[in-house]
Amino acid sequence: MKRRLFLAALLSAGLVGCAPSGPTFHSVDITGADYGKGFALTDHTGATRSLADYKGKAVTLFFGFTHCPDVCPTSLATMKQALALLGPDAAKVQVLFVTLDPERDSTELLAAYVPKFDASFVGLRGDAAATAAVAKEYKIFYQKVPGSTPDSYTLDHSAGTYVHDTQGRLRLFIRHGETPQKIADDLKALLAQG
Repeated sequence: MKRRLFLAALLSAGLVGCAPSGPTFHSVDITGADYGKGFALTDHTGATRSLADYKGKAVTLFFGFTHCPDVCPTSLATMKQALALLGPDAAKVQVLFVTLDPERDSTELLAAYVPKFDASFVGLRGDAAATAAVAKEYKIFYQKVPGSTPDSYTLDHSAGTYVHDTQGRLRLFIRHGETPQKIADDLKALLAQG
């Protein structure tokens, strides 16, 4: 009997050792994904930016457009609330908004739109080819939906947010509609890992 208890205890200890380590996230953990390795775009001040420019910070990346009536402004407002919950750790997070509508979203329009949510937020854009390339790199779906006039079109697009850790590795996918508290919890856990 003692031998069976010993073997059971040994087996239990072995199984615990096989459990995954690290935090459990509310968002989808995509650590090790073979996509989302970076970008080369222009920010809303006209400077060329890449993921490497933000090394040392957790980077959130949302794809949208400034004429978006609901999903895009809601996502940016939610991210502002999440940063507020982080307190001083908010300075260790960079929020990026990538436009999928370079035809209408000029550098000037991004400069007027994105920082209104928070002065630290950065808007990014590229020409049509660069936009298509970065969308492909991050597996983002987007498609123009005609409106009543040529300029009144809208876009159907993927609505989640990607998160890179402080080393630039793609780690999380935040589903649209996630609460600010859960986003803040995930960002705090990611920052704690370094």
